[in-house]
Amino acid sequence: MRLLIASDIHGDGKCCEAMLSSAEKENVDKILILGDILYHGPRNPLPENYNPKQVISLLNSNKDSLICVRGNCDTEVDAMVLEFPILSVYSQVYDGDCNLNLFMSHGHIYNPDTLPPLTGNTVFLYGHTHVFKKEIRGKTVCVNPGSVSLPKENNPKTYMIYDSGEFKVKDFDSNVLMKFNVSDR
Repeated sequence: MRLLIASDIHGDGKCCEAMLSSAEKENVDKILILGDILYHGPRNPLPENYNPKQVISLLNSNKDSLICVRGNCDTEVDAMVLEFPILSVYSQVYDGDCNLNLFMSHGHIYNPDTLPPLTGNTVFLYGHTHVFKKEIRGKTVCVNPGSVSLPKENNPKTYMIYDSGEFKVKDFDSNVLMKFNVSDR
């Protein structure tokens, strides 16, 4: 199973295009979006290419490839214009080949400091902080892909590729910024 994992698009059309282009180049099976899709929120600056209608069109055109969870900036109004579900606080994807469960949440409710009850071989995926990161909490690997549009702490715009237990955080120039295998813990 090969996945692109992204978070915090915040309505930036150009960054959404770059994310989808990367998904095509990476030949992924699905795209997991960890919330904050259309709106930039009152605490964030307006993205340079803020165009939520373009993001709506781009994502609706790829709806069969998407699995999304709700971010703190996502609302019922957003769900009315998107043709795929976005209002779940969490979702899960199971990679049977690796016997690995990927638990997705935005990070404003469940996060490394407030983990949901997780069982078995699970990796916790979250966004919200706009900073790519891997950390271990007890027996749980917690991974954040950073932000597609509004990175923080002087990081570049990033996404993550998951492939058979291996995670790579990349920028849009395809530079690998972080790489690990879940078995490395």
